[in-house]
Amino acid sequence: MSSRSKIVRLRNWQPPLDGEQLENLLSEGEIDGGELVPWGSNYTYYVDVRADGIGCQAVYKPRRGEAPLMDFPSGTLYLREQAAYLVSEWLGWNLVPHTVIRNDAPYGPGTLQIYVEADGPPHVYSLTRENLSDLERMVLFDIIVNNADRKPAHCFKGIGHGLWAIDHGLTFHARPKMRTVVWDFCGEPISTPLLSSLREARKDAARVADLNKRLAPLLARREIEAYWQRVDDVLERGVFPRLDPRYNIPYGFA
Repeated sequence: MSSRSKIVRLRNWQPPLDGEQLENLLSEGEIDGGELVPWGSNYTYYVDVRADGIGCQAVYKPRRGEAPLMDFPSGTLYLREQAAYLVSEWLGWNLVPHTVIRNDAPYGPGTLQIYVEADGPPHVYSLTRENLSDLERMVLFDIIVNNADRKPAHCFKGIGHGLWAIDHGLTFHARPKMRTVVWDFCGEPISTPLLSSLREARKDAARVADLNKRLAPLLARREIEAYWQRVDDVLERGVFPRLDPRYNIPYGFA
């Protein structure tokens, strides 16, 4: 690490940067290093991002490192990662760490996501009853983004933060693809505050138009239409769906 730069590792989720500054750092900062994460089916790297004497650690997922899949178009997973972040921010739920797309990254276009640390074991099974409201929010988020890969290590409590949700490359398919290890709310009514939050966002025409504009470069038109259909279905029913143990489990957990 350069003596001229201060790396912000966000251990307490209180970086000396506001949202706009963090966006600028991730979008325009110099990317250094490239430690390969030694697990996962796709190539993922830990990198440092620096600009104007400050920096942060980030997770870099290049398009060229994505493994081919049968049910998701090749080269689109990083776009879906970005789309998931935008929906989280649009809702104000603060579930997904700050994420940008960089076309000038070392291995080509991909996402940079701010690195955040877990408060305890980095998996869903470390959560307690105190985290139930955050967990419910994440489950609803997974339903509307159609998350096909919610594994245990893809969500955890952050230091000085509630619940973080990561790894959203397998989202926004136009067909039902929900796969998760989190079945806590099956068939239960969605809490009133959470449902109201979603309804308020959906009814705001300006906010809907803004999100559509942001999602248009990232997802196919039919995928965006399917997203809104899932939102409308949730608002109409007001309950969490019952999942099928023969289908709604992530690959590798059946």
